[in-house]
Amino acid sequence: MSEEQKAPETEEHVEGKARTFTEELEVAGSQLVDRVQELVKEGNVRKLVIKNPEDEKIIEMSLTLGAVGAGVVVLAAPWLAALGAIAALVARVKIEVVREEES
Repeated sequence: MSEEQKAPETEEHVEGKARTFTEELEVAGSQLVDRVQELVKEGNVRKLVIKNPEDEKIIEMSLTLGAVGAGVVVLAAPWLAALGAIAALVARVKIEVVREEES
């Protein structure tokens, strides 16, 4: 079985000209920082919410629209340090990903 599981359902909201999608990923705690870095680099992620297996929010990060690549990762460095500490304490976490896509 894969270490990462994707929830089959996504929510869709229409806000003006951009559509917002929400998806939930489940990853091992040891993969948390790497997976968040990948998501941030994708560029269309608007918000990340890290939850424990009981769906309680641990941390919520809003990302700037139009932010690109490595610059965002550098700006997110304090968040990544906090995620590293969280990852050391939990076996599995859920990542709620809110994306925007132009229609």
